[in-house]
Amino acid sequence: MAERGEAVDWPRRIHAVLKEAGIGVVGYVPDAGHKRLIELCHADPGLRTVVLSTEEEGIGLAAGAWLGGARSVLLMQSSGVGNCVNALGTVKECRFPLVLIVTMRGEYGEFNPWQVPMGQATARVLEAMGVVVHKVARPEEVAPAVDAAARLAYGGYSCVAVLVSQAVIGIKSFQEQAAQ
Repeated sequence: MAERGEAVDWPRRIHAVLKEAGIGVVGYVPDAGHKRLIELCHADPGLRTVVLSTEEEGIGLAAGAWLGGARSVLLMQSSGVGNCVNALGTVKECRFPLVLIVTMRGEYGEFNPWQVPMGQATARVLEAMGVVVHKVARPEEVAPAVDAAARLAYGGYSCVAVLVSQAVIGIKSFQEQAAQ
């Protein structure tokens, strides 16, 4: 646990967990909440990073990686979960392991009303598709949750999602968005 005032570098901890879990492929849709983790993955020659046009492409990427003998993880924002519903049926039916790391929007100080509906429904949507959901609200909880998700997914041929609270990734403001 971090000392008072000491920041937890949860993206670096997740990267270490991914390496320890034998992850070889990282699929992602660009996302500010995952920015640091994506940078760490790109800098790691042992990981193949694949930028996706849309989140459901990641389900096919994960299936192909598994069939080819590689473990993968998908990084996405909560709004992208809604794009994956049909493809998640494939995961359930085919029983291949899948780890999703989802940065949440639509909660904890959200500035964009379009993010709220899917942000509020994300856990329920995933659970309805047979996905095991772990929610984390503190930076020091993220890496252990990802480790547990990888163990369950690859040990039990299941889909497991870690939902990283907006309280962990930080609150975006309209001014920040306009400046980017």
